[in-house]
Amino acid sequence: MKKALKIALKIVLAFIGLILIYLIAAFSLSKITVNQEPDTKPELAIYILTNGVHTDIVMPTKNDQMDWSQQVKFENTKAADSTYKYIAMGWGDKGFYLETPEWSDLKASVAFKAASGLSTTAIHATYYKSLKEGEDCKKMMISKEQYSRLIKFIKDSFQTDASGNFIFIKTDANYGKTDAFYEANGSYSLFHTCNSWANSALKASGQKCAYWTATDSGIFSKYK
Repeated sequence: MKKALKIALKIVLAFIGLILIYLIAAFSLSKITVNQEPDTKPELAIYILTNGVHTDIVMPTKNDQMDWSQQVKFENTKAADSTYKYIAMGWGDKGFYLETPEWSDLKASVAFKAASGLSTTAIHATYYKSLKEGEDCKKMMISKEQYSRLIKFIKDSFQTDASGNFIFIKTDANYGKTDAFYEANGSYSLFHTCNSWANSALKASGQKCAYWTATDSGIFSKYK
């Protein structure tokens, strides 16, 4: 009995130690700034947007480089309104997106899968008519070449069918009238979160970001 208790205690202590190491690493790495690429043309605006937990990348709905509405169709939203000028993209755990409208709805199975990397993922796309800059919404000017890299990063995050179309998820779990969900590539985990995905999107397009971050604050702290 004593031997079993000692083993159990060691397992608990090891688990606590791993959590502490993770928290220290997450805090430290988020403080390291990756600077914006120098000497690039400010040719178009993109934004980062947070709801206090989750970061979205916001882009023009369409321009001469990309028309997102061709794949993220307006009719896949409840509003089905083609006048929206901006589209926000966020990547995350499919279970959180579709099964957890409130934190009180969080299931142990969903949390375990999300933490361990065993779950599937989704892209949450939301259309906006306008954006208001503030603490939760930051604007940055990027070049067309940088935007091309951002487009590639985000397109590569979508699962596609045999015809190359984004795979729409039919659900009643939408957050509002202008959003929709799509199947995504990759697995969510403590090391690959919704915010680390957004941070990687900024890094891919040469924008200021954290070396790595699990939280939205790791990104937004660079834009104060």
